[in-house]
Amino acid sequence: MTELNRALAGAAEKGIISAHQAGDLEAYLTDRGINFGPAATDAVAERDDAALDALAAEDSEQPRFVRGFHDILITIGVVVVLIGLWGLSGPLFTLPVILILAEILVRRQRLALPSVALTLALVHWVGTTAFLFVGEHEEAWKPLVFTLAYLSAFPIPLALFYWRYRVPLALACLMLSVALIGVVAILLGLERVLQIDLANENHFVLLALTVLVGALGLFAVAMRFDVSDPQRVTTRSDTAFWLHLAAAPALLYALIGLVFVSNGGNGTWWDGQAGIGQAMTAIVIVALFMLVGLVIDRRAFVTSGLLSLGGAIWTMLSQTGASLDNYVFIAFAVVGVTVLVIGIFWQKLRRIVMRLLPETMTARLHAAP
Repeated sequence: MTELNRALAGAAEKGIISAHQAGDLEAYLTDRGINFGPAATDAVAERDDAALDALAAEDSEQPRFVRGFHDILITIGVVVVLIGLWGLSGPLFTLPVILILAEILVRRQRLALPSVALTLALVHWVGTTAFLFVGEHEEAWKPLVFTLAYLSAFPIPLALFYWRYRVPLALACLMLSVALIGVVAILLGLERVLQIDLANENHFVLLALTVLVGALGLFAVAMRFDVSDPQRVTTRSDTAFWLHLAAAPALLYALIGLVFVSNGGNGTWWDGQAGIGQAMTAIVIVALFMLVGLVIDRRAFVTSGLLSLGGAIWTMLSQTGASLDNYVFIAFAVVGVTVLVIGIFWQKLRRIVMRLLPETMTARLHAAP
């Protein structure tokens, strides 16, 4: 590694440029014959390469909602003020304050973390206010009708908030609310057309499959945002981050739910009825999700499966007759080791996986440094 390489790595470490921009700039300058200083020793090179891996791992999925302690300080103030107003006046005066703060902190000052806090505050306001109106009919309506009416309150406020302030989380929440409305509408249609009650465990497959279809749709939208910004330099990448954060657990637990259909929908991790075969299937699903996470460079697909991984290990150990004291801590240890191995070697594992994929696919994904 030359002096130029170390200078670029140092600039990336200080946040002047990103690790991927450092790599692109290095290639650009090298192509033009620019080279500063002698090559470093092998030991220094290995150390710098490891540092670049660490920087790339940090930079590869870094949504722009924390830009400094100023953001954190302002966000603390926003949260405290809104909690105080909510306690004093309820939703009546809270919405105007949310919008005033959004005008100042989001539209004018473009503060990242406060925009997330204000978006979540709006979601909370809409959810609470909608329940005040729709909740009056909770006992008279069927659960799916009530849920559909409740969810219908979210899209318009979120769409207006995104149109005005361009907060990626608001767009992601808008798309999530639309997906949920679609899933509930399909379930309601199935109930009426087939004359069945989806709350009955005998129809659990229809419920799980419908959720799976909705989650796949959300994942497809997230990937559309991802492939439109493979360098992850625009807010489209931030929107994809939030969408993946919602789609990953929905996909996982829809699939996990289908695994238990053979038990009549009654087997769970916690009641001891799940079998070793189901636990092994769950582990395979979690492993596939981790592989998907590596390919698309989204850690949400790793973290979403940790609870299921621990539950599967718990089930397998309990079926072997191990004592509670043993298998609880073994499950924790295995999950912890999995997280550490994937986290520490994320970039190396990504490079291995990406080399096995066709270039037509990898060219559209976030590059593996």
